[in-house]
Amino acid sequence: MATSKIVQIDGSLLEGGGQILRNAASLSCLLCEPIAVDRIRAGRSKPGLRPQHLSGLQLIGDICGGELKGGRVESTEVIFHPSRIQAGSHVADTKTAGSICLLMQAALPCLLFGNGPSDLVLKGGTNAEMAPQIDYLTLVLKPIAEKFGVRFDCDIRRRGYYPKGGGEVKVTVYPVEALSAVQMTEYGSITRITGRSFVAGVLPIKIAHTMARGAKDVLQKYYSKVPCDIECVQEPQHMAVGTGTGIIIIVETSTGCRLAGSALGKKGLSAEKVGGMAGEMLLNNLSHGGCVDEFLQDQLVILMAIAKGKSRVSCGPITLHTQTAIHIAEKMTEAKFNIEQVEEDQNIIECEGIGLKNLELSVNG
Repeated sequence: MATSKIVQIDGSLLEGGGQILRNAASLSCLLCEPIAVDRIRAGRSKPGLRPQHLSGLQLIGDICGGELKGGRVESTEVIFHPSRIQAGSHVADTKTAGSICLLMQAALPCLLFGNGPSDLVLKGGTNAEMAPQIDYLTLVLKPIAEKFGVRFDCDIRRRGYYPKGGGEVKVTVYPVEALSAVQMTEYGSITRITGRSFVAGVLPIKIAHTMARGAKDVLQKYYSKVPCDIECVQEPQHMAVGTGTGIIIIVETSTGCRLAGSALGKKGLSAEKVGGMAGEMLLNNLSHGGCVDEFLQDQLVILMAIAKGKSRVSCGPITLHTQTAIHIAEKMTEAKFNIEQVEEDQNIIECEGIGLKNLELSVNG
């Protein structure tokens, strides 16, 4: 139910980046509570909204018929008044190589509480720096989110890389009555390692093979007996814009956990080094014995906050992104989080969720 009280949020706190905007706007939409965010990205070299942040806010506004004030590039303060979430078709275009996955992070929780299925067409970068690769969304986030009851399909129509962008992804999100709490505290044993090593544009396929070999060389020092299958791909010309290269490697465990390591190619880095970096990242994520990696931690916070019941998720050291997500969730909802330290580098994030109900679905169901 809407309220006249505006929730005031300091956009410079903790991580102090776009994540504060995404999570606050998503919860504003879900709870139908207006927000005012000031000091947006105050500590960044280019403070204020960047095109990708503005696209995310506009997308959420489109989803719930909201009113956005201060919605322009470089703005350091916005006020957002949400309205009712409506299922339908929505399009968001960063017009840059801004991350499609970050747009998806903002929109997904909102569309789960619509009155029917929704289609999202998202345009921008699919494999971008400082953001999850689209393959992380489909291969790691999706199966774990499904444990909460989340359902969505993802069709990668075209990949886009820095600096051109130009990627396009269609996502279909299915509504839920409510999300369920999860228990992810048992790591189990590693059953297999899979991955995807890709090149696009003018780069030869041998670079993908070299990246895959670099990753395997790192992993086999510790996991020589675990099956490791890294697919090497040269993206078809019609399926990619620009030139890019990268790799993602995923560990699957006997209890359904998925943890990943990834890296993107760049000038001055050998293909073998890129693969090795992804392997090292994965080893680091495995070293703490948690059920989720450092990147999934904060992405699950909003789902835990709105789910029904008590969730418990085992992870490594608590990241600044996770601290920020918890801060916003506790500020805007009645959800209560607790961090239980199990070992020096292992923690359990516990949350008593608010059990948000999809009133739109019950009215129309």
